Amino acid sequence: MTKRPQIVTRMVNRNRRQRRLVLALAFLFWFAPESAHAQSAELRELTSQSTAFRQRGAHAEAIAFAERAAALAEKEFGGGDPRFATALNDLAELRHAQGQYSAAEPLYRRALAIQEKALGAEHPGVAASLNNLALLHGAQGQYAAAEPLLRRALAIQEKALGQEHPDVATSLNNLAELHRVQRQYTTAEPLQRRALAIREKVHGADHLDVANSLNNLAVIHRAQAQYGAAEPLYLRSLAIVEKALGAEHPIVAHPLHNLASLYQAQAKYAAAEPLYRRALAIREKALGPHHPDVATSLNNLAVLHHLQKQYASADSLYRRSLAIGENVLGPDHLDIAASLTSLGVLNYDQQQYAAAEPLFRRALAIREKALGPEHPVVATSLTGIAVLHHAQQQYATAEPLYRRALAIQERALGPEHPDVATLLENLAKLYEAQGQRTTAEPLSRRARSIREKTSGAR
Repeated sequence: MTKRPQIVTRMVNRNRRQRRLVLALAFLFWFAPESAHAQSAELRELTSQSTAFRQRGAHAEAIAFAERAAALAEKEFGGGDPRFATALNDLAELRHAQGQYSAAEPLYRRALAIQEKALGAEHPGVAASLNNLALLHGAQGQYAAAEPLLRRALAIQEKALGQEHPDVATSLNNLAELHRVQRQYTTAEPLQRRALAIREKVHGADHLDVANSLNNLAVIHRAQAQYGAAEPLYLRSLAIVEKALGAEHPIVAHPLHNLASLYQAQAKYAAAEPLYRRALAIREKALGPHHPDVATSLNNLAVLHHLQKQYASADSLYRRSLAIGENVLGPDHLDIAASLTSLGVLNYDQQQYAAAEPLFRRALAIREKALGPEHPVVATSLTGIAVLHHAQQQYATAEPLYRRALAIQERALGPEHPDVATLLENLAKLYEAQGQRTTAEPLSRRARSIREKTSGAR
């Protein structure tokens, strides 16, 4: 019997706030502290309200206050003032966090233009805006557009601030993360190690920024299945966060999730589950039962049950996570697409193809709308639908979906990326199942070649 095709839309542990923590350190608005005293009381209140709503996970309300703050800042300071650029950046970051990339980009670009004109092209405030714009491109899979922005930001900061400034470490971290998501681990690791060294020297061994770098370095090792190297980094990161913030602080849930995910990757499920449950309990107590981060914890616990083929409990957890997300984030948020995909994979694994397909198709629609038709994540949704049809021997329907996904991944990730190999393997199986061995063989050979070159990077 032919082995079922691989589903590229595989189960993924989510740590939505942690992803922001990994990269959001670049959102440092150089001029905000020095200008705060010049703000009106009304502007300070609007900014404070926006921050408070965001912390509660009420993003729509946060954006509404940030929009009012930006309008007032323009009125108070003028459209060419860096303090107005700060307000634009705040609003853009909220849009960015909501996956509203087309709305965020012009705000970031306008803020950057204001800063370059007002402060000069080599000012560290310009570097912060370059980082922000780069992270936006990275979130959309536009890695070639992101890298020169990050490198320009790094060069500005090194020149203006010196080789060992904390903001230089932030730019190194962001550049390392850009390479990591492209599975360019040998490039990412030395950047992350340099960031860690700077932070340890400047802040000391127990600073939260050090915990951040330790976490990100652990992620690089985990991605290469170097679990023995990753574990002490995760444990040290967790210890720093617990010491700095207390054992019940909601941020402690992030390293708990990461450590649990490491054990999960090694099939150490009994070690992973109490960590996930502790993280969930912390978040429910600190944030309430309907916060997006609670949804993330539920999702990750669901993945653990899913992997153990505890399908009924996984389904319940996935659906609770999805309901919270839809209620708080809205039906078109990218996290909703991730939840729908998780449910779809659960149904696929139980060969419930008719139940899985509408979930994958809704996820695809959300991702195409938010990210555009050429994003790698869109390709994973296309692959999921293709796999469903492939498994049902609906080859004529599956083939064009595979080919569209393959074209997207080759353009976005390059022709020798492991996800390209997976699609080539699936296409080869499709042709083999139809007796088209001469068509399948070159695809299989190319996939094997990619696997050999990228062994350890899957």
